[in-house]
Amino acid sequence: MSASLKLYTNHRCPWAHRAHITLAELGVPYEEEIIDLDTPRTPEYLAINPRGLVPSLSYNGTVITESAIVAQFLADTYPDRAALAPPTTDPRGPLVRARIAFFVDAWFSKVNGLYNKALNAGGDGGELVVAAIKKEIEPLLEGAAPFFGGSEKLTMAEVLTGPFVLRLRTFLRRGLLPAQLGEALAEQTPNFYKWSDAVIASKSVTGIFNEDAVVTRTLERIAKAKA
Repeated sequence: MSASLKLYTNHRCPWAHRAHITLAELGVPYEEEIIDLDTPRTPEYLAINPRGLVPSLSYNGTVITESAIVAQFLADTYPDRAALAPPTTDPRGPLVRARIAFFVDAWFSKVNGLYNKALNAGGDGGELVVAAIKKEIEPLLEGAAPFFGGSEKLTMAEVLTGPFVLRLRTFLRRGLLPAQLGEALAEQTPNFYKWSDAVIASKSVTGIFNEDAVVTRTLERIAKAKA
């Protein structure tokens, strides 16, 4: 008997996007409930997740929260459907998982904050983003084929960073960030640029992404912050 899965989510949220990428790769059927992030959370949803965040996953009635935990839980529960990361029982599992974890940590501790600052500042500070990707991310993508660690398919590295990479590349193309930043990335970080090309071409990554809605909302947020 198959498990009952219900995902509480919002398609604009990059963190919830992680769960969608995982589910798309696994091909697992699930029910979806959209949570309105523009209004206070309902008592019903706060009873499911007292933090009021998305995603939340109900697995046979047991609720799992926090996006990275949800994604890893799904990958570990359905290892026969997609090898997003090798199981810990695999002799190479602990090392591969450690390398993925280091890559994800490098993105969020060294790059993502700088990128958000540059986005909110209209591109000012973009050179710091390029420098951080060149130093911290570029060496880790040596041998990507086209995905992390030489994988031909998405790994947990792409699941956890893909929503943010997709937004970076989208905002570059749509003019929310200066074209010079994209040109510098293509020139100075060829491993990253080639890898990110593969990430944003994946149907699992783009499946629930409403580009116009995300761009419009981001422009509104930037304008509000400046005001």
